[in-house]
Amino acid sequence: QVQLAESGGGLVQPGGSLRLSCAASGRIFRINAMGWYRQAPGKQRELVATTTSGGSTNYADSVEGRFTISRDNAKNTVYLQINNLEPEDTAVYYCNAVGYSNLVLRFDSWGQGTQVTVSS
Repeated sequence: QVQLAESGGGLVQPGGSLRLSCAASGRIFRINAMGWYRQAPGKQRELVATTTSGGSTNYADSVEGRFTISRDNAKNTVYLQINNLEPEDTAVYYCNAVGYSNLVLRFDSWGQGTQVTVSS
């Protein structure tokens, strides 16, 4: 199994910044992609940003230019730098990792989530 441990959430004022981290551990042979999703109260979980092992990135339109995803492959860790936070960014942020535990056993793991609250 592969476990994901998130950190870095909290309460921040509009216009502020946060950096989320997510470290993967366990039976990891290769991680193909890591990403961040979020779920606001009463809404469905939505994609925020993803990154592949090759460095390709993808962002939701609503966060483009304000959020930056990065990855340390050696540490199996993904980061999300969040700038110019808006109240609409308030949500539980979840980390996701997709890869292989060996040559044939695939995993698709989720973290427990970290709360981000934007309020004055």
